[in-house]
Amino acid sequence: MSVRGAWRRSGGGRRSGGDWADVAMVALGLLAGVTVGFATWSQQQVRHRQALFNASPRRRLAALGYLRAHPSVDSARLLRDYLRWEPLPLLR
Repeated sequence: MSVRGAWRRSGGGRRSGGDWADVAMVALGLLAGVTVGFATWSQQQVRHRQALFNASPRRRLAALGYLRAHPSVDSARLLRDYLRWEPLPLLR
């Protein structure tokens, strides 16, 4: 018996009809990954927005990035208070 014949009997090789199920599973996994990624990103944005007066300079920088992407009158007022408070000249 050859190795090739044993492989065929063990179910190896191409399956008929199973290809669409594989594509559907990959698409479902991709959709789930994008959904989880978007939810995580949204939570990070909220967290960074609230971190403008945090003790960590890295978090304050992230909060500044968020405010830069969302300009408004409230953001301008908040930045005015932030400029008075910020101890590091690099983040002013």
